[in-house]
Amino acid sequence: MRRMNTTPSKTTTPSTTTPPAGTTDPAEGSADAVTEEATAQDSLVKGLATDSPAKDPAPKDTTGTPSDAADSGTVPDDLAGQSDDDDDDDDALEPDPFDEARHGVGAGAAAVVSAALGVVALTGAWTGRVAAERETLIGQIQTSGGGSAAQQISEIYGDAWHTTALVNGVFAVLALLVGVFVLVRPAFGAPSERPQPTWVRAVALAGVALGVLGVLISAGMYFDLFVSLPTAGVPAGG
Repeated sequence: MRRMNTTPSKTTTPSTTTPPAGTTDPAEGSADAVTEEATAQDSLVKGLATDSPAKDPAPKDTTGTPSDAADSGTVPDDLAGQSDDDDDDDDALEPDPFDEARHGVGAGAAAVVSAALGVVALTGAWTGRVAAERETLIGQIQTSGGGSAAQQISEIYGDAWHTTALVNGVFAVLALLVGVFVLVRPAFGAPSERPQPTWVRAVALAGVALGVLGVLISAGMYFDLFVSLPTAGVPAGG
C-alpha cells in the first residue's frame, strides 16, 4: 500500500513583483543602452556624411566627368573675357592712327603756305612781273610826247622796279603773318589734348624767317637802298 505525499511540490514561477525604488530592471537597462548606441551611431554617420564633401577633395577622374567638362568649358571663357578686356584697355591706351593723322592738318597746311609765300617773296611772282610791265608801258606812253632822260628813267624803269618790290613785299608780309599765326594758335582758343607736331612748328618758323627776309629785301628795293636808279649823263659840249 502506497503512502500519499501530502507535501506540496515546489514550482518556480516568474516573479512579478516590482523592484524596489532606486533599482533598474536589467532588461530595461539593456534596451536603453542599445537605443543610445544606435542613436550615437546614427549621429556619427550623419556627421561623416555632412563633413565628407567639404573635407575630402574630389578624386581626380582621368577619364573626365561632366563636372570636369563644365569646368574646362568655363575657364577658357573667363580667360577669353579677360583677354578681351585687356585688348580693349590696350586699344584705349594706344592712339588711333586716324586721329593722329587728322591732328594738326590745318596747322600743317598753314605752315606750308607760309613757307611757300616766303619763297615767292624772295624769287618773285608772275603778278609782280605783270605789274612791272604795266608800269613800263604807262611810262612809255607818258614820255612819248617828249621828256628829259631823267624823267624817262623814272617813269619807265624806276616805277616798274618799285612795283616789283612792292608786290614781293606783300607776299613777304603774308608769309610772316601766316607763320606767326600758326605758332601762336595753340595759346588761344580751346586747349588741345595733344601738343602741336614738331614738323608744323619747324615749317612755320621757316615761313616766318623767309617772310622777314623778304620784307627786308623788298624795303631795300623800294627805297633804293641796295642800288640806286641810273642817272643820265650831261651831254658833252652842250
